[in-house]
Amino acid sequence: MKRRLDISEFTRLQRELGKKLILTDYFGKIETVAGADVSFSKDGRWGCAGVMVFSLRGLEEIERGYSAGKIEFPYIPGFLSFRESPLLLEVFKRLKVRPDVVIFDGQGIAHPRRFGLASHMGILLGIPSIGCAKSHLIGNWNEPCNRKGCFEYLYDPKDGSIIGAVVRTKDLVKPLFVSQGHMVSLETAINLVLKCTDGFRIPKPTRMAHTYTRMLIKELLR
Repeated sequence: MKRRLDISEFTRLQRELGKKLILTDYFGKIETVAGADVSFSKDGRWGCAGVMVFSLRGLEEIERGYSAGKIEFPYIPGFLSFRESPLLLEVFKRLKVRPDVVIFDGQGIAHPRRFGLASHMGILLGIPSIGCAKSHLIGNWNEPCNRKGCFEYLYDPKDGSIIGAVVRTKDLVKPLFVSQGHMVSLETAINLVLKCTDGFRIPKPTRMAHTYTRMLIKELLR
């Protein structure tokens, strides 16, 4: 019989670690940017995390790495970082290049407890991090204009504070939900995401990391 998870303990941990977040620019010159993503088997029992490091100038690939394994933590909305972080940490340990900033396919502080995947990983790694999600989790916003670069702020539904931005990364396509992870200001997060979009909706680092992990999970499960 499976032991029932005590979600209150994970909630407490998110709130405690969230107190350590730095939501201003806390870095030197940014020369490298990484994209991180995790793909899962259809039954959710196996996962593959991938990280791809690029030069910020020209978005040329520098390094890539992955880690695959069985997933122990169940799928629970709002607690995805506990499900994905073990594999992601393994990848970062193996990288020869330490990226200056990491864009995660997930939320930063645009999260019910202001501590999504990008924030959690930023704290664990001690690296500036950005959340760049394809879908909305929390917050109120107005639709940005249809041109690339347009954005509207994302507001906390309880206190009205700014928790991110809804950013149009390509003309006439659905916007992305960008938020600070750790050691990055919202302005910088928006600018970096836009700088990393190369004609597609999804920034190149996370788009390529997703393609990489999807390919690997299919090969590993053959």
